[in-house]
Amino acid sequence: MKLRKKSGGVLGVVAMVSIAALSLTGCTRTAPGEGGGAQAAPGVTDTAITLGVTTPLSGATAGPGTCTVAGVTAYFGSVNAAGGVKFGDGKTRTVNIKAYDDGYDPQKSLANFQQMVSDNVFAVTAGLGTPTNRAFRDAAISAKVPQVLVMTGDPLFSDRKQSPWQLGFVPIYQNEGAAFGKLLAQSKGQHKVAILSQNDDYGKGYVAGFKEATKGAANISVVGEQTYEATDTSVDAQLTQLASSGADVFFNAMSITPLMIASLQKAQQIGWKPSWFLPSNTSSPTAILEPGGAGAYPGVYTVSFAKAPQSPTFAKDPDVVKFLADLKQYGNYPDVPAFPHCMWSYMVGATLEQAFKDMKEPTRDSFMTSLRNIKGLKAPLMLEGTAVDTTTDGQPAVSSVLVQKYNGKGYATAENFG
Repeated sequence: MKLRKKSGGVLGVVAMVSIAALSLTGCTRTAPGEGGGAQAAPGVTDTAITLGVTTPLSGATAGPGTCTVAGVTAYFGSVNAAGGVKFGDGKTRTVNIKAYDDGYDPQKSLANFQQMVSDNVFAVTAGLGTPTNRAFRDAAISAKVPQVLVMTGDPLFSDRKQSPWQLGFVPIYQNEGAAFGKLLAQSKGQHKVAILSQNDDYGKGYVAGFKEATKGAANISVVGEQTYEATDTSVDAQLTQLASSGADVFFNAMSITPLMIASLQKAQQIGWKPSWFLPSNTSSPTAILEPGGAGAYPGVYTVSFAKAPQSPTFAKDPDVVKFLADLKQYGNYPDVPAFPHCMWSYMVGATLEQAFKDMKEPTRDSFMTSLRNIKGLKAPLMLEGTAVDTTTDGQPAVSSVLVQKYNGKGYATAENFG
Protein backbone atom coordinates (compact mmCIF):
# COMPACT_ATOMS: atom_id res chain seq x y z
CA MET A 1 0.00 0.00 0.00
CA LYS A 2 1.30 3.46 -0.93
CA LEU A 3 0.89 6.56 1.14
CA ARG A 4 1.94 10.02 0.03
CA LYS A 5 2.65 11.35 3.53
CA LYS A 6 4.72 9.36 5.99
CA SER A 7 2.88 10.43 9.11
CA GLY A 8 2.32 7.96 11.92
CA GLY A 9 -1.23 9.14 12.47
CA VAL A 10 -2.32 9.08 8.85
CA LEU A 11 -0.50 5.83 8.18
CA GLY A 12 -2.54 4.26 10.94
CA VAL A 13 -5.70 5.72 9.47
CA VAL A 14 -5.07 4.22 6.06
CA ALA A 15 -3.75 0.92 7.33
CA MET A 16 -6.92 0.25 9.32
CA VAL A 17 -8.99 -0.12 6.19
CA SER A 18 -6.47 -1.90 4.01
CA ILE A 19 -7.13 -5.47 5.09
CA ALA A 20 -7.70 -6.61 1.53
CA ALA A 21 -5.18 -4.36 -0.21
CA LEU A 22 -2.97 -7.23 -1.36
CA SER A 23 -5.86 -8.74 -3.28
CA LEU A 24 -5.94 -5.73 -5.58
CA THR A 25 -2.65 -6.43 -7.34
CA GLY A 26 -3.27 -7.93 -10.75
CA CYS A 27 -6.95 -8.39 -10.01
CA THR A 28 -8.83 -5.41 -11.38
CA ARG A 29 -10.98 -7.17 -13.95
CA THR A 30 -13.97 -9.41 -13.47
CA ALA A 31 -13.79 -12.74 -15.30
CA PRO A 32 -16.37 -13.37 -18.06
CA GLY A 33 -19.69 -14.37 -16.57
CA GLU A 34 -19.01 -12.70 -13.22
CA GLY A 35 -20.50 -9.41 -11.97
CA GLY A 36 -23.43 -9.66 -14.33
CA GLY A 37 -21.06 -10.01 -17.30
CA ALA A 38 -19.69 -6.47 -16.96
CA GLN A 39 -15.96 -5.85 -17.04
CA ALA A 40 -14.90 -4.43 -13.68
CA ALA A 41 -13.30 -1.02 -13.51
CA PRO A 42 -9.81 -0.53 -12.07
CA GLY A 43 -9.84 -0.58 -8.29
CA VAL A 44 -12.68 -3.04 -7.78
CA THR A 45 -12.54 -6.82 -7.40
CA ASP A 46 -15.03 -9.38 -6.18
CA THR A 47 -13.90 -8.76 -2.61
CA ALA A 48 -12.68 -5.15 -2.35
CA ILE A 49 -12.92 -1.62 -3.73
CA THR A 50 -10.27 1.11 -3.37
CA LEU A 51 -10.98 4.83 -3.02
CA GLY A 52 -8.46 7.67 -3.07
CA VAL A 53 -8.37 10.93 -1.10
CA THR A 54 -6.06 13.79 -2.05
CA THR A 55 -6.20 16.40 0.71
CA PRO A 56 -3.90 18.63 2.78
CA LEU A 57 -2.21 16.48 5.42
CA SER A 58 0.46 19.14 5.93
CA GLY A 59 0.50 22.95 5.92
CA ALA A 60 -1.98 25.55 7.16
CA THR A 61 -5.06 23.46 6.30
CA ALA A 62 -3.75 20.14 7.64
CA GLY A 63 -6.25 20.17 10.52
CA PRO A 64 -9.40 19.95 8.41
CA GLY A 65 -7.53 18.01 5.74
CA THR A 66 -6.60 15.23 8.12
CA CYS A 67 -10.23 15.10 9.20
CA THR A 68 -11.35 14.35 5.63
CA VAL A 69 -9.31 11.16 5.75
CA ALA A 70 -10.10 10.23 9.35
CA GLY A 71 -13.89 10.48 9.02
CA VAL A 72 -14.35 8.39 5.90
CA THR A 73 -11.76 5.89 7.14
CA ALA A 74 -13.54 5.58 10.46
CA TYR A 75 -16.85 4.94 8.74
CA PHE A 76 -15.57 2.19 6.47
CA GLY A 77 -13.31 0.77 9.17
CA SER A 78 -16.46 0.04 11.17
CA VAL A 79 -18.29 -1.27 8.09
CA ASN A 80 -15.36 -3.52 7.15
CA ALA A 81 -15.15 -4.90 10.68
CA ALA A 82 -18.82 -5.88 10.40
CA GLY A 83 -18.15 -7.79 7.18
CA GLY A 84 -18.11 -5.12 4.46
CA VAL A 85 -20.70 -3.72 2.08
CA LYS A 86 -23.09 -5.87 0.06
CA PHE A 87 -23.10 -4.24 -3.36
CA GLY A 88 -26.00 -4.19 -5.79
CA ASP A 89 -24.34 -6.93 -7.86
CA GLY A 90 -24.58 -9.33 -4.93
CA LYS A 91 -20.88 -9.24 -4.01
CA THR A 92 -19.75 -8.25 -0.52
CA ARG A 93 -16.67 -6.04 -0.52
CA THR A 94 -14.41 -4.29 1.95
CA VAL A 95 -13.62 -0.63 1.24
CA ASN A 96 -10.00 0.51 1.23
CA ILE A 97 -8.90 4.14 1.52
CA LYS A 98 -5.62 5.49 0.13
CA ALA A 99 -4.60 8.96 1.34
CA TYR A 100 -2.34 11.36 -0.57
CA ASP A 101 -1.01 14.64 0.84
CA ASP A 102 -1.34 17.67 -1.44
CA GLY A 103 -0.58 20.38 1.15
CA TYR A 104 -3.40 22.44 -0.43
CA ASP A 105 -1.20 22.83 -3.50
CA PRO A 106 -3.06 22.41 -6.83
CA GLN A 107 0.02 21.05 -8.62
CA LYS A 108 0.46 18.40 -5.95
CA SER A 109 -3.19 17.41 -6.12
CA LEU A 110 -2.89 16.94 -9.88
CA ALA A 111 0.20 14.81 -9.39
CA ASN A 112 -1.66 12.81 -6.72
CA PHE A 113 -4.52 12.14 -9.12
CA GLN A 114 -2.10 10.88 -11.73
CA GLN A 115 -0.58 8.62 -9.09
CA MET A 116 -4.05 7.37 -8.13
CA VAL A 117 -4.67 6.35 -11.72
CA SER A 118 -1.41 4.38 -11.63
CA ASP A 119 -2.44 2.91 -8.28
CA ASN A 120 -5.76 1.65 -9.74
CA VAL A 121 -8.00 3.73 -7.52
CA PHE A 122 -11.68 3.27 -8.41
CA ALA A 123 -12.81 6.78 -7.45
CA VAL A 124 -11.58 9.93 -5.73
CA THR A 125 -13.58 11.25 -2.79
CA ALA A 126 -13.73 13.46 0.32
CA GLY A 127 -10.67 15.62 -0.42
CA LEU A 128 -10.64 19.24 0.76
CA GLY A 129 -10.29 22.38 -1.34
CA THR A 130 -11.63 24.22 -4.35
CA PRO A 131 -8.30 24.96 -6.12
CA THR A 132 -6.95 21.49 -5.39
CA ASN A 133 -10.07 19.71 -6.66
CA ARG A 134 -10.27 21.97 -9.69
CA ALA A 135 -6.65 21.17 -10.54
CA PHE A 136 -7.45 17.62 -11.67
CA ARG A 137 -11.12 17.97 -12.62
CA ASP A 138 -10.40 18.02 -16.36
CA ALA A 139 -8.06 15.04 -16.01
CA ALA A 140 -10.70 13.09 -14.10
CA ILE A 141 -13.28 13.81 -16.80
CA SER A 142 -10.86 12.74 -19.52
CA ALA A 143 -9.99 9.51 -17.69
CA LYS A 144 -13.65 8.94 -16.65
CA VAL A 145 -12.66 8.58 -13.01
CA PRO A 146 -15.34 9.63 -10.48
CA GLN A 147 -14.34 12.67 -8.39
CA VAL A 148 -17.23 12.70 -5.99
CA LEU A 149 -18.47 13.92 -2.63
CA VAL A 150 -15.47 16.22 -2.40
CA MET A 151 -15.21 19.03 0.15
CA THR A 152 -15.71 22.09 -2.01
CA GLY A 153 -18.70 24.39 -2.32
CA ASP A 154 -17.80 25.21 -5.92
CA PRO A 155 -21.05 24.85 -7.92
CA LEU A 156 -19.06 23.70 -10.97
CA PHE A 157 -18.67 20.28 -9.36
CA SER A 158 -22.43 19.80 -9.21
CA ASP A 159 -23.13 20.84 -12.81
CA ARG A 160 -23.72 17.53 -14.59
CA LYS A 161 -23.14 18.88 -18.08
CA GLN A 162 -19.84 20.54 -17.29
CA SER A 163 -18.71 17.99 -14.69
CA PRO A 164 -20.15 14.59 -15.65
CA TRP A 165 -17.81 12.63 -13.36
CA GLN A 166 -18.00 15.00 -10.39
CA LEU A 167 -20.29 15.74 -7.46
CA GLY A 168 -19.70 18.00 -4.48
CA PHE A 169 -20.75 17.03 -0.99
CA VAL A 170 -21.01 20.21 1.09
CA PRO A 171 -23.46 23.05 0.30
CA ILE A 172 -22.33 25.38 -2.43
CA TYR A 173 -20.94 28.71 -1.28
CA GLN A 174 -23.99 30.55 -2.58
CA ASN A 175 -26.27 28.47 -0.35
CA GLU A 176 -24.29 29.34 2.76
CA GLY A 177 -24.14 33.03 1.89
CA ALA A 178 -27.87 33.07 1.16
CA ALA A 179 -28.69 31.48 4.52
CA PHE A 180 -26.90 34.33 6.30
CA GLY A 181 -28.60 36.91 4.10
CA LYS A 182 -32.09 35.54 4.74
CA LEU A 183 -31.56 35.50 8.49
CA LEU A 184 -30.36 39.12 8.48
CA ALA A 185 -33.07 40.32 6.11
CA GLN A 186 -35.74 38.91 8.42
CA SER A 187 -34.29 40.63 11.49
CA LYS A 188 -35.56 43.78 13.13
CA GLY A 189 -33.63 47.04 13.05
CA GLN A 190 -31.19 48.56 10.60
CA HIS A 191 -27.85 46.85 9.93
CA LYS A 192 -24.64 48.04 8.31
CA VAL A 193 -22.62 45.20 6.79
CA ALA A 194 -18.88 45.03 6.11
CA ILE A 195 -17.59 42.26 3.82
CA LEU A 196 -14.16 40.64 3.61
CA SER A 197 -13.85 37.87 1.04
CA GLN A 198 -11.23 35.61 -0.45
CA ASN A 199 -10.40 36.83 -3.95
CA ASP A 200 -11.43 33.66 -5.79
CA ASP A 201 -14.54 31.61 -6.55
CA TYR A 202 -14.81 30.65 -2.89
CA GLY A 203 -15.17 34.22 -1.66
CA LYS A 204 -17.16 35.41 -4.66
CA GLY A 205 -19.70 32.59 -4.20
CA TYR A 206 -20.37 33.47 -0.57
CA VAL A 207 -20.78 37.16 -1.35
CA ALA A 208 -23.04 36.50 -4.34
CA GLY A 209 -25.35 34.32 -2.23
CA PHE A 210 -25.48 36.88 0.57
CA LYS A 211 -26.22 39.81 -1.73
CA GLU A 212 -28.89 37.93 -3.66
CA ALA A 213 -30.71 37.04 -0.43
CA THR A 214 -30.57 40.62 0.87
CA LYS A 215 -31.50 42.31 -2.40
CA GLY A 216 -34.27 44.79 -1.73
CA ALA A 217 -34.01 44.45 2.06
CA ALA A 218 -34.60 48.01 3.33
CA ASN A 219 -32.95 47.30 6.69
CA ILE A 220 -29.56 46.28 5.25
CA SER A 221 -26.80 48.36 3.69
CA VAL A 222 -23.32 47.21 2.69
CA VAL A 223 -20.96 49.94 3.88
CA GLY A 224 -17.56 48.41 3.06
CA GLU A 225 -16.01 45.63 0.98
CA GLN A 226 -12.45 44.32 0.93
CA THR A 227 -10.76 41.23 -0.51
CA TYR A 228 -7.61 39.27 0.30
CA GLU A 229 -5.55 36.58 -1.43
CA ALA A 230 -5.45 33.03 -0.09
CA THR A 231 -1.66 33.35 0.05
CA ASP A 232 -1.75 36.47 2.26
CA THR A 233 -0.32 36.21 5.76
CA SER A 234 -2.20 39.21 7.19
CA VAL A 235 -5.46 41.07 6.62
CA ASP A 236 -4.86 43.75 9.25
CA ALA A 237 -5.08 46.58 6.72
CA GLN A 238 -8.43 45.36 5.39
CA LEU A 239 -9.85 44.98 8.89
CA THR A 240 -8.77 48.47 9.88
CA GLN A 241 -10.43 49.89 6.79
CA LEU A 242 -13.65 47.95 7.37
CA ALA A 243 -13.77 48.91 11.04
CA SER A 244 -13.86 52.57 10.02
CA SER A 245 -17.15 51.93 8.19
CA GLY A 246 -19.06 51.62 11.45
CA ALA A 247 -20.56 48.27 10.42
CA ASP A 248 -22.37 46.27 13.09
CA VAL A 249 -22.29 43.05 11.02
CA PHE A 250 -19.13 41.50 9.56
CA PHE A 251 -19.47 38.95 6.75
CA ASN A 252 -16.07 37.25 6.62
CA ALA A 253 -15.85 34.78 3.71
CA MET A 254 -12.45 33.36 4.68
CA SER A 255 -11.13 29.80 4.28
CA ILE A 256 -7.71 30.03 5.96
CA THR A 257 -7.70 28.97 9.62
CA PRO A 258 -4.74 31.09 10.87
CA LEU A 259 -6.13 34.21 9.15
CA MET A 260 -9.56 33.69 10.70
CA ILE A 261 -8.08 33.45 14.19
CA ALA A 262 -5.92 36.52 13.56
CA SER A 263 -8.97 38.42 12.26
CA LEU A 264 -10.98 37.71 15.40
CA GLN A 265 -8.08 38.92 17.51
CA LYS A 266 -7.27 41.99 15.40
CA ALA A 267 -10.83 43.33 15.37
CA GLN A 268 -10.84 43.28 19.17
CA GLN A 269 -7.48 45.04 19.31
CA ILE A 270 -8.80 47.95 17.26
CA GLY A 271 -12.04 48.08 19.23
CA TRP A 272 -14.37 46.82 16.50
CA LYS A 273 -16.93 44.32 17.81
CA PRO A 274 -19.59 43.53 15.21
CA SER A 275 -21.61 40.34 14.88
CA TRP A 276 -19.78 37.86 12.63
CA PHE A 277 -20.95 35.52 9.87
CA LEU A 278 -18.40 32.75 9.26
CA PRO A 279 -18.20 29.97 6.64
CA SER A 280 -18.86 26.48 7.93
CA ASN A 281 -15.30 25.30 7.25
CA THR A 282 -13.67 28.04 9.36
CA SER A 283 -16.03 28.19 12.32
CA SER A 284 -14.66 25.52 14.66
CA PRO A 285 -15.37 26.44 18.32
CA THR A 286 -12.19 24.85 19.68
CA ALA A 287 -9.74 25.39 16.81
CA ILE A 288 -10.79 28.91 15.79
CA LEU A 289 -13.33 30.67 18.01
CA GLU A 290 -11.73 29.95 21.38
CA PRO A 291 -8.18 31.01 20.40
CA GLY A 292 -9.67 33.98 18.53
CA GLY A 293 -11.57 35.16 21.60
CA ALA A 294 -14.95 35.01 19.83
CA GLY A 295 -16.81 35.36 23.10
CA ALA A 296 -16.05 39.09 22.99
CA TYR A 297 -18.49 39.61 20.12
CA PRO A 298 -22.28 40.05 20.41
CA GLY A 299 -22.87 37.13 18.08
CA VAL A 300 -20.91 34.69 15.90
CA TYR A 301 -22.97 32.79 13.35
CA THR A 302 -22.25 29.95 10.97
CA VAL A 303 -24.20 27.35 9.03
CA SER A 304 -24.23 23.63 9.62
CA PHE A 305 -25.89 20.36 8.69
CA ALA A 306 -23.96 18.17 11.15
CA LYS A 307 -24.32 17.44 14.85
CA ALA A 308 -21.30 18.90 16.66
CA PRO A 309 -19.69 16.53 19.19
CA GLN A 310 -18.35 19.55 21.12
CA SER A 311 -21.87 20.77 21.83
CA PRO A 312 -23.43 19.67 25.15
CA THR A 313 -26.69 19.27 23.22
CA PHE A 314 -25.31 16.24 21.39
CA ALA A 315 -22.98 14.82 24.03
CA LYS A 316 -25.12 11.69 24.49
CA ASP A 317 -26.61 11.53 21.01
CA PRO A 318 -26.33 7.92 19.70
CA ASP A 319 -24.92 9.09 16.35
CA VAL A 320 -22.26 11.16 18.07
CA VAL A 321 -21.34 8.39 20.54
CA LYS A 322 -20.83 5.87 17.72
CA PHE A 323 -19.01 8.39 15.54
CA LEU A 324 -16.48 9.22 18.26
CA ALA A 325 -15.93 5.53 18.99
CA ASP A 326 -15.37 4.73 15.30
CA LEU A 327 -13.13 7.76 14.88
CA LYS A 328 -10.91 6.59 17.72
CA GLN A 329 -10.84 2.89 16.84
CA TYR A 330 -10.69 2.98 13.06
CA GLY A 331 -9.76 6.56 12.17
CA ASN A 332 -6.78 6.77 14.53
CA TYR A 333 -8.22 10.07 15.78
CA PRO A 334 -8.52 9.88 19.58
CA ASP A 335 -9.77 13.39 20.30
CA VAL A 336 -13.12 15.11 19.84
CA PRO A 337 -12.59 16.70 16.40
CA ALA A 338 -12.08 20.44 16.27
CA PHE A 339 -13.12 20.62 12.61
CA PRO A 340 -16.48 19.69 11.06
CA HIS A 341 -14.73 17.92 8.18
CA CYS A 342 -14.40 14.79 10.35
CA MET A 343 -18.19 14.62 10.60
CA TRP A 344 -18.70 15.54 6.95
CA SER A 345 -16.41 12.80 5.65
CA TYR A 346 -18.09 10.27 7.96
CA MET A 347 -21.35 11.23 6.21
CA VAL A 348 -19.55 10.83 2.89
CA GLY A 349 -18.88 7.24 3.90
CA ALA A 350 -22.58 6.61 4.53
CA THR A 351 -23.48 8.19 1.18
CA LEU A 352 -20.94 6.07 -0.67
CA GLU A 353 -22.21 2.95 1.07
CA GLN A 354 -25.73 3.69 -0.16
CA ALA A 355 -24.43 4.14 -3.70
CA PHE A 356 -22.51 0.86 -3.48
CA LYS A 357 -25.63 -0.98 -2.29
CA ASP A 358 -27.50 0.20 -5.39
CA MET A 359 -24.60 -0.34 -7.81
CA LYS A 360 -25.65 -3.16 -10.14
CA GLU A 361 -22.31 -3.64 -11.91
CA PRO A 362 -18.67 -3.20 -10.81
CA THR A 363 -18.19 -0.25 -13.16
CA ARG A 364 -17.75 3.48 -12.78
CA ASP A 365 -20.81 4.15 -14.94
CA SER A 366 -22.98 2.04 -12.68
CA PHE A 367 -21.54 3.76 -9.63
CA MET A 368 -22.29 7.24 -10.96
CA THR A 369 -25.84 6.20 -11.86
CA SER A 370 -26.54 4.91 -8.35
CA LEU A 371 -24.78 7.85 -6.70
CA ARG A 372 -26.95 10.36 -8.56
CA ASN A 373 -30.16 8.68 -7.44
CA ILE A 374 -29.95 9.06 -3.67
CA LYS A 375 -32.82 11.04 -2.17
CA GLY A 376 -33.76 11.72 1.43
CA LEU A 377 -30.84 9.80 2.95
CA LYS A 378 -30.54 10.62 6.64
CA ALA A 379 -26.84 9.97 7.03
CA PRO A 380 -25.43 9.60 10.55
CA LEU A 381 -24.80 12.95 12.30
CA MET A 382 -27.17 14.95 10.10
CA LEU A 383 -29.18 17.65 11.84
CA GLU A 384 -32.96 17.45 11.82
CA GLY A 385 -34.23 19.12 8.66
CA THR A 386 -31.22 18.18 6.52
CA ALA A 387 -30.63 15.15 4.30
CA VAL A 388 -28.53 13.83 1.43
CA ASP A 389 -30.14 14.39 -1.97
CA THR A 390 -28.04 13.86 -5.09
CA THR A 391 -30.90 14.07 -7.60
CA THR A 392 -30.93 17.82 -8.32
CA ASP A 393 -28.64 19.04 -11.07
CA GLY A 394 -26.61 22.04 -9.97
CA GLN A 395 -26.76 21.12 -6.29
CA PRO A 396 -24.31 19.06 -4.21
CA ALA A 397 -25.23 16.04 -2.12
CA VAL A 398 -26.11 18.33 0.80
CA SER A 399 -27.80 21.62 -0.07
CA SER A 400 -29.82 22.36 3.06
CA VAL A 401 -28.22 24.13 6.03
CA LEU A 402 -29.26 25.64 9.34
CA VAL A 403 -27.84 28.89 10.71
CA GLN A 404 -26.37 28.47 14.18
CA LYS A 405 -25.09 30.87 16.83
CA TYR A 406 -22.02 30.35 19.00
CA ASN A 407 -22.92 30.06 22.69
CA GLY A 408 -19.43 30.01 24.20
CA LYS A 409 -19.03 26.23 24.01
CA GLY A 410 -20.60 25.18 20.76
CA TYR A 411 -23.47 26.17 18.50
CA ALA A 412 -27.23 26.27 18.88
CA THR A 413 -29.79 26.79 16.12
CA ALA A 414 -30.41 30.50 15.51
CA GLU A 415 -34.12 31.11 15.25
CA ASN A 416 -33.44 34.79 14.54
CA PHE A 417 -30.62 37.31 14.33
CA GLY A 418 -29.59 39.00 17.56
